[in-house]
Amino acid sequence: MSVPSVSNSITARLELPARATAVSELTTAIEQNGGLVTGLDITASGSDRLQVDVTVSCRDTDHATEIVAAMRTVEGVEIGKVSDRTFLVHLGGKLKIESKVPIRNRDDLSLVYTPGVARVCMAIADNPEDARRLTIKRNTVAVVTDGSAVLGLGDIGPLAALPVMEGKAALFKRFADIDAFPLCLDSHDVDEIVMIVKAIAPGFAGINLEDISAPRCFEVEARLREELDIPVFHDDQHGTAIVVLAALRNALRVVGKELEDVRLVQSGAGAAGTAILRLLIAAGAKDIIVSDRFGVVHPDREDIKGNGDDNLRWLAETTNLERRTGTLKDVIEGADVFIGVSAPNLLDGDDIAKMHDDAIVFALANPEPEVDPAAAAQHATVVATGRSDFANQINNVLVFPGVFRGLLDARSNKVTEEVLLAAAEALAGTVSEDELNPAYIIPSVFHPDVSKTVATAVEKAVRGDDKAPNDAEAAQLPV
Repeated sequence: MSVPSVSNSITARLELPARATAVSELTTAIEQNGGLVTGLDITASGSDRLQVDVTVSCRDTDHATEIVAAMRTVEGVEIGKVSDRTFLVHLGGKLKIESKVPIRNRDDLSLVYTPGVARVCMAIADNPEDARRLTIKRNTVAVVTDGSAVLGLGDIGPLAALPVMEGKAALFKRFADIDAFPLCLDSHDVDEIVMIVKAIAPGFAGINLEDISAPRCFEVEARLREELDIPVFHDDQHGTAIVVLAALRNALRVVGKELEDVRLVQSGAGAAGTAILRLLIAAGAKDIIVSDRFGVVHPDREDIKGNGDDNLRWLAETTNLERRTGTLKDVIEGADVFIGVSAPNLLDGDDIAKMHDDAIVFALANPEPEVDPAAAAQHATVVATGRSDFANQINNVLVFPGVFRGLLDARSNKVTEEVLLAAAEALAGTVSEDELNPAYIIPSVFHPDVSKTVATAVEKAVRGDDKAPNDAEAAQLPV
């Protein structure tokens, strides 16, 4: 059963009799029904009544309704307004645009708009590179989706995907001071998506693809990378891969093993799974077995023979060198590392017990992981999930802001394997030897150094020893 969470919290405004036990009766009724009181404020008081705002974390919407009903059972309680805190945060959207320059008088207007702006336009026409210095392009990223694979919700469409893309843009701003814009496209056609993104690309310094289902996401990314002169990054693939590699590096430090020597079993061969494996192999992993919903991946599997899915065929040819067959449960025995990016409850504690000593388990399916983390922890030394209510959360927020900050600052036109490896190494390095332990292999998303450290590493990987460009040169007059 899920536990009460702030993401399902409510605030109820109600009135209580001014008797000594009224507040304790209210909180007891809430807690006896499984709610968690996180705030209680008396907002007004009279001779015989109190006005109270009570905030409660619930398990889900139905549980919130049960909590409100429980509050009504307290003698003398009158319920007023009940607000869902998550929906309150989203009222009117989470983003806005503000001008960076004041427009106070006619002079200001002449500088920022006509006639002065025409001179800047002509300067960019003469030297297109000046657009990065003289417009918002220098610090903008387009967050592009078709709404086909949103969180764990599936194909909910572009309009319903907008709150997620707004949230992504807000995270770009919070953690890397990047101006990101949500672009939700009403098309699942690869050619049309590529055409639209190419058409809007001049206004952006980078493209972040988000929540596009596999295998279309592979083709969209590959074509855009080939046809655009700005970096294209699919966070569901490469953001996940970077964080997994960084966390695995540190987990291996905890158990005293090397990536080149361990046997790694992965559940999931979709967008994230494929990207993880490509990056792990680039980092030195050798002994890998992959399983998907049809069983262990190998070249002789009937659905893979002659399959048009290039990524699945690549997985079959590159991994599972012993050509093992069967199911995930068949191949987990003796593994050093398990990585799950697939579906809930595929394994249990007994399966983890069959892994090698000092096993590492990354069960990343959300919200329900591939194996119960508590059960896995009975047998594995290191356990990580994608959830915020367990230790070692594998969260893409740790990397995508810093990666793009570094790409933009370096004026990069592509994302390379070297960039991904550099980001992973930098992220792993934010956890010092003194901090490292089985419950802390990856830093918090609010760690003050994460985005800056990742950005610096990415910028260095792009530039090498090249000198940083001087933006001020675009405003200098010729002499």
